[in-house]
Amino acid sequence: MEFKVIDGGVCAAKGFKASGMYCGIKENSTKKNDIALVVSDVMCNTAGVYTQNKVKGAPVIVTKSNLEKTGGKAKAVIANSKNANTCNADGEEKAMEMCRLTANALGIETEQVVVASTGIIGQILPVEPIKNAVPELVKKLSYTGNEEAAVAIMTTDTVKKEYAVEFEIDGKICRMGGMAKGSGMIHPNMATTLNFITTDCGVSSDMLQKALSGIVKVTYNCLSIDGDQSTNDTCMLMSNGLAGNAEITAEGEAFDTFKAALYQVMANLTRMLAKDGEGATKLLTCICSSAPDLDTAIIVAKSVIRSPLFKCAMFGADANWGRVLCAIGYAEADFDISKVDVDFASAAGKIAVCRNGAGVDFSEDEAKKILTEDEIEILISLNDGTAQATAWGCDLTYDYVKINGDYRS
Repeated sequence: MEFKVIDGGVCAAKGFKASGMYCGIKENSTKKNDIALVVSDVMCNTAGVYTQNKVKGAPVIVTKSNLEKTGGKAKAVIANSKNANTCNADGEEKAMEMCRLTANALGIETEQVVVASTGIIGQILPVEPIKNAVPELVKKLSYTGNEEAAVAIMTTDTVKKEYAVEFEIDGKICRMGGMAKGSGMIHPNMATTLNFITTDCGVSSDMLQKALSGIVKVTYNCLSIDGDQSTNDTCMLMSNGLAGNAEITAEGEAFDTFKAALYQVMANLTRMLAKDGEGATKLLTCICSSAPDLDTAIIVAKSVIRSPLFKCAMFGADANWGRVLCAIGYAEADFDISKVDVDFASAAGKIAVCRNGAGVDFSEDEAKKILTEDEIEILISLNDGTAQATAWGCDLTYDYVKINGDYRS
């Protein structure tokens, strides 16, 4: 399905306000926003997916606990950049304090606030700047505050990531929008980085979780920038029901429409994250088709997109298709490598480089022209079924090393 793309990010849906500002969590001359707040006019059914790294940021632990206490309900999100609040002895205390400060300022219960942090791991999170900022954040809340919030959660990102759509259920106009951040330490097994999605479509907590978990599998979980899974990955989906549709409580046409809208929002945010990978010059999209099942297609596409050698080849516009076959070959799935076809494609054209698991003659000059573009597709056919999956990533460049060589400074 295709939906009408609209402006507004996390404020696109009815009843959601947001704000962002600089509070000085980490002193810098740019004074870029480093703390964000998103609030619904009414209580929301809320679902989440989180990092599966054994090292979990304190905000992840506190958010999961709060949602368990409320039975999947939340009204506000407080999020900061510059400090991940991870691997700190007082981390959970600080994360809970962020919730308490926000709740007190809004006049709601502490457990109705979810919290997220991103930035440097292992450094104590200063609470005083946050304490000073929360009243101003609440004062600045606006139905058009989405951009201030989207900027506030950025770390090494070079651009903000927002996307929103409009759709119809039960004759009611519904809206859904999200914001995301992330450029490095991205190889999720949950969602990826920090992602917040809001909707005024009425959906029960259970069905929200079902939709989110399903769409995560074919969007955020199919993204790899550098093979490192973050400790703070969080994706929240909040529904306040203000569109007025009958609440979706079971499978059916309405739920299918909702999932399709969620896929469009999450897939486009995933693509934005991949394109803005640390030091990236090229967006890489790997499409694995004619697979025996969805899981096989996902595994193969992700295996290629996360390969450091392949990513380096794409940076150099080198049509080294052998690296694609190598990555396909160590993918943990069952298929016949002798049936595999591979093409490279971009706005400059399309070229076959492998058929039936073996190389074919092709023009190196034409391939170079295709791979010099800033958006490249790697098309893989397993020729063994009808399933298809897409994975997103970027090239691996000199600048990636430079960025991560002095990340803490």
